[in-house]
Amino acid sequence: MNSKHNHIDEGLLVKQLLGEATEAEQAAVQAWIEADEANRKHYEQFRRVWNDSKLLAAKSTVDENEAWTRFQQRVKAEEQPATKTIPLSGNKFNWMRVAASLVFLIGFGWLTYYTFMGSTTTYIAQGTVTTETLPDGTVVTLNAGASVTFDSKFSGNTRDVKLEGEAFFDVTPNKKKPFIITTDNASIKVVGTSFNVKSSEKITEVIVETGIVEVSKKKAMVKLTPGEKTTVLQNSEKLVKEKVDDVLYNYYRTKELVCKNTPLWRLVNVLNDAYDVQITIGDPSLKDRPITTTFKNEPIESILDVISQSLNVTIEKEGKYITIK
Repeated sequence: MNSKHNHIDEGLLVKQLLGEATEAEQAAVQAWIEADEANRKHYEQFRRVWNDSKLLAAKSTVDENEAWTRFQQRVKAEEQPATKTIPLSGNKFNWMRVAASLVFLIGFGWLTYYTFMGSTTTYIAQGTVTTETLPDGTVVTLNAGASVTFDSKFSGNTRDVKLEGEAFFDVTPNKKKPFIITTDNASIKVVGTSFNVKSSEKITEVIVETGIVEVSKKKAMVKLTPGEKTTVLQNSEKLVKEKVDDVLYNYYRTKELVCKNTPLWRLVNVLNDAYDVQITIGDPSLKDRPITTTFKNEPIESILDVISQSLNVTIEKEGKYITIK
């Protein structure tokens, strides 16, 4: 495969990230990504810069047109000569320039930081659970598919980490240098504690095992203590504390599913994540039926057999689609 990846108009990537690309443009971006591994890495970096920059964009007061011009000039100076260009259909709409320039002035610093300074590290759990140690001694266990990006030396006054996916953190105490995790929906600040964070584009869930954790979104903030959790939604600033009723969130670390009068719906939700299946409860009256047992790294078929016998229910299975009724 050609190591000199084809150029693509950043404006087209912006449209795709904004959800404004046409089907043809989306197909063009996907084809470009799949054409070369270097393209995929470039896109992931571009997307990460975009997501990180959105968290800071509201604080920007810079000239947007100047930002867009500077960004384009720097990209042209740093990139290899283009062998092929996928054009942005139509004119460059003003909304695109405004959105892109605002995001990329801030993102430009991140792009330089990530690409040219070479001072960040990214750990990715590709297909399996991975445990890594960060520069300060903090231990992070990444669920499959998750990633963390951080300053390789944790320079500065804070220990900043960007998380995508799910991970458990056992943070090394340092009162003078808070540990801050950023997700798509929230900011999580600690000094020294252990907790689980499950993050996606639309939701972030934080569960605390030890210590105190501050979870914030814009002006809202909540402090969590052991045995408490909060769920941060993409379209809401409301933060509410709840008690944690089980330890099922730990399944990827302990390789165990511990159920103690656990309602069936809760176990089903975890099984769907853990085994990449789609289990539905066909009979609504079964959702709150409790189950008490422990599954130790068992195949999904064995777990379904136990559910069937324990609750006297029928299991219908077609590939990854499973119905309990």
